[in-house]
Amino acid sequence: MALFEEEMDTSPIVASVLSSLANYSNLTQGSKEHEEAENNEEARKKTVQAPGMGTIMGVYLPCMQNILGVILFLRMTWLVGVGGVLGTFVIVFMCCSTTMLTAISMSAIATNGVVPAGGSYYMISRSLGPEFGGAVGICFYLGTTFAGAMYILGCIEILLIYIVPAAAVFKMEGLEGAEAEAALLNNMRVYGTIVLSLMSLVVFVGVKYVNKLALVFFACVILSILAVYAGVIKTSFDPPDFPVCVLGNRTLVSKSFDICAKTIEQGNATVTTKLWRAFCDSEFLNATCDDYFTNNNVTQIQGIPGVTSGILAENLFSMFAEKNTFVEKRGITAVLDPEAPLTNTNRYVLADITSFFTLLVGIYFPSVTGIMAGSNRSGDLQDAQKSIPVGTIMAITTTSIIYMSSVILFGACVDGVVLRDKFGEGVNGNLVIGTLAWPSPWVIVFGSFFSTCGAGLQSLTGAPRLLQAISRDGIIPFLRVFGHGKANGEPTWALLMTGCICEIGIIIASLDSVAPILSMFFLMCYMFVNLACALQTLLRTPNWRPRFKFYHWALSLLGMSLCLTLMFLCSWYYAIIAMVIAGCIYKYIEFCGAEKEWGDGIRGISLSAARYALMRLEQGPPHTKNWRPQILVLMGLDGEQNVEQPRLLSLTNQLKAGKGLTIVGACVEGTYLNNQPQAQKADQSLRKLMEIEKVKGFSQVVISSNLRDATSHLIQAGGLGGLRHNAVLVSFPKNWKHAEDHHHCRNFIEIVRETTAAQLALLVPKNISAYPSNGERFTEGYIDVWWIVHDGGMLMLLPFLLRQHKVWRKCKMRIFTVAQMDDNSIQMKKDLMTFLYHLRFDAEVEVVEMHDGDISAYTYEKTLVMEQRSQILKEMHLTKNEREREIQSITDVSRGSIRRKNPSNLHPQRSIAEESVTGGGEEKPEEESVRLSRPRQVQLIQGKNATPTPTSPTSPTAPTPAAMSPGEEVQMTWTDEMEKTSNPAVANPESIKDMFNMKPEWENLNHANVRHMHHAQRLNEVIVKKSQEAKLVLLNMPGPPRNRKGEENYMEFLEVLTEGLNRVLLVRGGGREVITIYS
Repeated sequence: MALFEEEMDTSPIVASVLSSLANYSNLTQGSKEHEEAENNEEARKKTVQAPGMGTIMGVYLPCMQNILGVILFLRMTWLVGVGGVLGTFVIVFMCCSTTMLTAISMSAIATNGVVPAGGSYYMISRSLGPEFGGAVGICFYLGTTFAGAMYILGCIEILLIYIVPAAAVFKMEGLEGAEAEAALLNNMRVYGTIVLSLMSLVVFVGVKYVNKLALVFFACVILSILAVYAGVIKTSFDPPDFPVCVLGNRTLVSKSFDICAKTIEQGNATVTTKLWRAFCDSEFLNATCDDYFTNNNVTQIQGIPGVTSGILAENLFSMFAEKNTFVEKRGITAVLDPEAPLTNTNRYVLADITSFFTLLVGIYFPSVTGIMAGSNRSGDLQDAQKSIPVGTIMAITTTSIIYMSSVILFGACVDGVVLRDKFGEGVNGNLVIGTLAWPSPWVIVFGSFFSTCGAGLQSLTGAPRLLQAISRDGIIPFLRVFGHGKANGEPTWALLMTGCICEIGIIIASLDSVAPILSMFFLMCYMFVNLACALQTLLRTPNWRPRFKFYHWALSLLGMSLCLTLMFLCSWYYAIIAMVIAGCIYKYIEFCGAEKEWGDGIRGISLSAARYALMRLEQGPPHTKNWRPQILVLMGLDGEQNVEQPRLLSLTNQLKAGKGLTIVGACVEGTYLNNQPQAQKADQSLRKLMEIEKVKGFSQVVISSNLRDATSHLIQAGGLGGLRHNAVLVSFPKNWKHAEDHHHCRNFIEIVRETTAAQLALLVPKNISAYPSNGERFTEGYIDVWWIVHDGGMLMLLPFLLRQHKVWRKCKMRIFTVAQMDDNSIQMKKDLMTFLYHLRFDAEVEVVEMHDGDISAYTYEKTLVMEQRSQILKEMHLTKNEREREIQSITDVSRGSIRRKNPSNLHPQRSIAEESVTGGGEEKPEEESVRLSRPRQVQLIQGKNATPTPTSPTSPTAPTPAAMSPGEEVQMTWTDEMEKTSNPAVANPESIKDMFNMKPEWENLNHANVRHMHHAQRLNEVIVKKSQEAKLVLLNMPGPPRNRKGEENYMEFLEVLTEGLNRVLLVRGGGREVITIYS
């Protein structure tokens, strides 16, 4: 272990951490960013009790309890009667297949590592990311909450219709049609609110009693189901006596008669019955009766003929009905006058809602939800990775068998008119499924009542905890208040919120209307569970190693497709609303939510998609129509690694209408091992500024031994594959005339050369501090483009992109071009306007004529000053031995110049420090300064009409090398006033006449420099005249000399070219066309 002893503090030996690695709650590394306990210090300090629940008690029974419930008892018989045995069996099979496929996907996710409590929300959020996790978590929460409302409504329906009808606040006796329906719904609202309040109080005061009573409630469910199966068996040899009275083919309400006959023989007389009096105006045989009553006979049929009766064939197919239509018996013909008005409709059993196949799907699906109950208890299981798959799949298999067998048995035992009688009005108000039960219908009535009460309590217990888990994750900021609770952790605020949402379902009041709502939310949750499993399988992430092996991505995609299909089958408008809610939550989390890195599958998709896109981009350069500026921004840093010119990023933001790539680069001087902290600090500064300026892109900091090499590395290596920058944005060097900043000037020139060699466009804003910030607005003004040489269209495209931004939107575009003496300026203007028309650019056009004139004395003098500066700067970069030989000659030349010209107060002063040399004695010409072995001080002075004296503070004589002491340094610093003081013509152009006595100096000037200076000055005069008031001037940037001789003069030409302009953007094209006239 001695080999690793220096790394023990960061990488402990396995023996010391093995026990903590085995217990996920005490992980020392990697858990903080992975589990939602990262923001809950107290939760991490609590001791974890050893879980001990097995598969049956921990997963199987809770899933059974949540799956079996109110729909089975209150709506299953009606579903079979309306949809037919075949149609209902298809619905049950589809829904059960969906939950089975979802359980397979859930088992794979749940066994891929430890899943703390949180169930589907935890699995989806950690598999699909915080955005999907938050959206689906809220949907799952809303589904669970509305499920509570549905169970409460079922409980009230059983109470008011089957147990104590007399307890109704709004009396329904004597009412019919819409009035009776409204009274029933109002009763549901009143009692539903009362029951919801009581249940919420129970959950708030004693949630532990809810958990203890869960098994009691589940026992009621099992006893009820067993009673139904026992009743089915009994019907095979002794069917129960539940007669149903039918008039013609219409089912009669049993409370409207006592004997199923029009008349009876009593003694020797024929006596009318109560049924007669219900349809006739008197009890006598000659009374006037309802036409339908008169023309049709009364028939009494057996409501439950038994499993051996063959009634299955009659119930095989669907019989959908419109609202308020009669529940009719198949196989009986009735005499009906189509023109006769409908009367006495309250005597018949009527359809309370319009039924159709998709409605049945929405009503039934909640009966197969609840498959997440086992995964929700994963923290309490002895072996969650074994128990969750086995227990969940066993529970779904058992319940699916119960549901499918129920469909067949109900269709085989019960007559169709009874099955379609939703509230049992034709069988003395009994619960329809209760008529089949043995030994008594009351077993089913009380069993279903207690099961719905227990399921409602479970929903009101689980939903607030789910909301609390989402809130504590911190991904949805406005929900954070619901993360707080009582001292023992009970979610008080979340319970209050759950009660309020549940009340919405109670106000809806109809169980058939609430069921499709919660179906939407559960289906969306299950859909994303399948999506998560499919993504993880297809992406083959290294961490995807589930212990459950019986899964496949095709099964997950099939499950996802089934969920999506069922959503639109249930209710297309509810499906759209649920998707809109989830989409809004997704976008809210994306823009306002907390940043979480959970290693989710969406990040894996992004990586795969990025890799694919990059490989596609490598296939060839983009077409001109797809060209957009992908900018590398070169930022300068100060000594504290802060950004020096933040307005560069403001300009970058304003240029990003093309939505291309942005890389913000910076350079740190030094070695990687020693300067990594500085680089990290610089990167943080860049990211912070990018966030402030709203620049979407990447930051990159490069460390190198010198800034020149670091910049070159950024230009060469920035980007990846086909996604590389095609333009470089760098600020014009500010104090390039100062000798101590001369290295910035040389670096800038090298950047120009390298971008040209790399065929990259170059954008150089001058006076960047004067550029507008993103918050400023120009209400008027011009963006002037001076198109001198063709650069591939960059000069045309950049103003267009700038004008897409709100800062420049109201500025107009003007394009100037220059005509020489031999050019036809009128034709040039026509051609340019035609070209702009084809490019779809709106701009004013002007052709400026420039004729070559005589070179002025000012130009000569400007060139003379430039060459003198270049000579001095060149001498500063000589090697040590050359400098010692040349130092005296520089002084002599300066003295001679002073004697001839006598300009005033030119005193360059520059510190020359000894250059760093390599081990072999080689020196680096890139270094900013050169240090002599015997430092000395030289001051070059130019006075006017006076011989400098040693006592002159502004112009001391330069000592000879022999007179210099070892402790002195050579100092040559250019002052800001150098140009004006060295050349009176600069300060006062009217004094050109005084320059004629300097003609010998002009004759020694480089004629190419004079010509370049002349053209720069002439072009500057024209630009200043036309564009001095423009908000921005874009100008072709001339390139540096091809050889390095004369590069010192290049900056002077650029300075003269842009003199007198506030905002200038110098542009060099990248050697390719960037705009086209074609569509």
